[in-house]
Amino acid sequence: METLVEGAVTKALRDGGDEAIRLYAAACAERMAPLFVGLRADAPGREADLDFYAESVRDLWHADRPLANAAEGVRQLERFPELQPNEEGITDVADTYAFFAALCLRYALLAHGSGNADDAVSCGHAALTAMGMLDQNVAGAGFLAEEQRLQCLSLRGDASGLWDASVTAGQERFRAVLGRLPR
Repeated sequence: METLVEGAVTKALRDGGDEAIRLYAAACAERMAPLFVGLRADAPGREADLDFYAESVRDLWHADRPLANAAEGVRQLERFPELQPNEEGITDVADTYAFFAALCLRYALLAHGSGNADDAVSCGHAALTAMGMLDQNVAGAGFLAEEQRLQCLSLRGDASGLWDASVTAGQERFRAVLGRLPR
């Protein structure tokens, strides 16, 4: 599979062990979380989905141990409308970024539960794809380069600095996507 994740990051994930994989996946999911939560906050009947999403991202930061309920979390997430097949495809801006955020969380949960580096790479790939699309649609944006930088940073093992950087990046992404929504 061709992936946007840098070869050095992929190698570090494969060589780094379960905790490195879990921290990387948690950071990717954290950066994408504002897109899902913010873009779905006003959707009627989605309160439980929003709570599940936010709780899942929070739980991913416990990188010292695998999530006991990761497989059940994946099954629950796969029932989200964003991950359901749609014959018409996704054309709406909000739907596009909510899809990538849900996909990123799906792979983060898989990686966290299994310690599988390929799942972590897929998690990073979803984030990079979304940021590449955002760069194409926001003049002068550098979201893809920032995501690549943060993915490299996540392999250094400093969860506190990484969490802060991920939260800030997620907020910036959300503001940029809001700017693309029809008024």
